[in-house]
Amino acid sequence: MVMKVYGTVLSTATMRIFAALYEKDLEFEFVPIDMPAGEHKKEHFLALNPFGQVPAFEDGDLKLFESRAVTQHIAHVFADEGTPLICEGKSMATVGVWMEVEAQQFEPLALKLRREFLYKPRSGVATDAAVVEESEAKLAKVLDVYEARLSQSKYLGCDCFTLADLHPLPTMTTLMGTPVRKLFDARPKLSAWLADISARPAWAKVLAMRNQQ
Repeated sequence: MVMKVYGTVLSTATMRIFAALYEKDLEFEFVPIDMPAGEHKKEHFLALNPFGQVPAFEDGDLKLFESRAVTQHIAHVFADEGTPLICEGKSMATVGVWMEVEAQQFEPLALKLRREFLYKPRSGVATDAAVVEESEAKLAKVLDVYEARLSQSKYLGCDCFTLADLHPLPTMTTLMGTPVRKLFDARPKLSAWLADISARPAWAKVLAMRNQQ
């Protein structure tokens, strides 16, 4: 049975799952969810994700939500296919640390800045300069930690591409189209790492899906 991904190609969380599937070279069916029409709040979708948020995921009789849980399922169940995405032994603990850094330290600040630079302008709402200034200052400190780590290792978790590198890629790509890009450009190791992982063939397929929207 082919795996199914329910969501929208503009959702960074949905893109995270696409990237993992393409890295594994796995077949899947994408089921678009009409967010403007409120489909994500309808009963049939709430049966897949009770929080009414995209994405949702099906692998046979297994139903999952939360994109990072889905990517870990893909990485572990299909460990012998495509890009490994996980490590053996002690290195996996380091991968886990950087997955948590992305989810707990990077993503909340990035979301605030995406809201100011992308979502508000689309709705005709003015950007809050104070929120931008505060969030950029906090994000700069987080990116300093990334820069230090990438000065020691080619990738975040170990010396190969893993979920630790995949997880922040959708949101970081989105930020490259905003003034936040300057924070990345000012950090050479971080900037080089992002250019490297952005050039992966699997990510090119994800962007191709988004650009068809």
